[in-house]
Amino acid sequence: MAVPGKVAAFHLPPLPTVGEIIKLFRLKAQKQLSQNFLLDLRLTDKIVRQAGELKNTHVCEVGPGPGGITRSILRAGVEQLLLIEKDARFIPGLQMLSEAAPGKVRIVHGDILTYKMEKAFPKHLKKNWEDEPPDIHIIGNLPFSVSTPLIIKWLENVSKKDGPFIYGRTQMTLTFQKEVAERLTANPGGKQRSRLSIMSQHLCTVENCFVIPGQAFVPKPEVDVAVVHFTPLVQPKIQQPFELVEKVVQSVFQFRRKYCFRGIETLFPESGRLKRTEQLMMTANVDPTLRPAQLSMSQFRNLCNTYRKMCDEDPSLFVYNYREELRQRKMRNSCKSTSQSEQTEEENHL
Repeated sequence: MAVPGKVAAFHLPPLPTVGEIIKLFRLKAQKQLSQNFLLDLRLTDKIVRQAGELKNTHVCEVGPGPGGITRSILRAGVEQLLLIEKDARFIPGLQMLSEAAPGKVRIVHGDILTYKMEKAFPKHLKKNWEDEPPDIHIIGNLPFSVSTPLIIKWLENVSKKDGPFIYGRTQMTLTFQKEVAERLTANPGGKQRSRLSIMSQHLCTVENCFVIPGQAFVPKPEVDVAVVHFTPLVQPKIQQPFELVEKVVQSVFQFRRKYCFRGIETLFPESGRLKRTEQLMMTANVDPTLRPAQLSMSQFRNLCNTYRKMCDEDPSLFVYNYREELRQRKMRNSCKSTSQSEQTEEENHL
């Protein structure tokens, strides 16, 4: 858990307010990019405090937009601030902030989903995975459309210790829709327990810090927003490859309102499905009548470990895709019905 840090260790010279920057450069939030601006610097300071002590650290801010959180990060006394912004309209306003903090800010006009974070920070900041987290932080008010694919990508990076986690257990402080934040932090039995809960909690300590009401943003979104802090664990709770864990977890939650047995069945081809499903659940010691949201982390670990052994014995299991089997079956049925229809038409013609 991050210890909230202090803001205002560095004083920026007088600058236009964030609202004035928006007017000056005629910036409008684009709905298709799910952009929402946070103008209240008390709230941006509060977000930055959740990251912990930032003095003399290196920070990457994702999607700074008009620069509200950027100002709070700079005032926390960071050594270096890397800004990654996809929307070119915000670059001039960010350059104004960069000039106000000489030598501290680097701006990258690019997409965080494709940006190579392995070279984002100096090599001397690297720490061993078992050590305390490095003096590197990722902070961002994420657009809703990007937040889920981005956190899944970063969780995979945590699992493989690459991307921004090549430097060690880099901490992240990010915003999500309140409902997504609840999924990330949900406990077994909770109504928001989901694939995101397992994928995040088996790799990180995840803390739902506080909620920001929707009316604090411009334009006001239809939902509230939550700030979530992530610290990668030294040892993941499920010590299997990311792809295998994701496949098992996705399968279990595929039919979230049915017994978990129904979802686990989809890990296996139709031929021998029932027998293999029973074998997996019996070996993993999981009650087949539990709902997916009721399964504990240790039960998911048992399922993943047992499935891994079954895949080692039969490598074709891991490449099996239930949805692809359904698609091919539909195509066969469609071709069959078309053929029968053509035959009926021919008989009628005769």
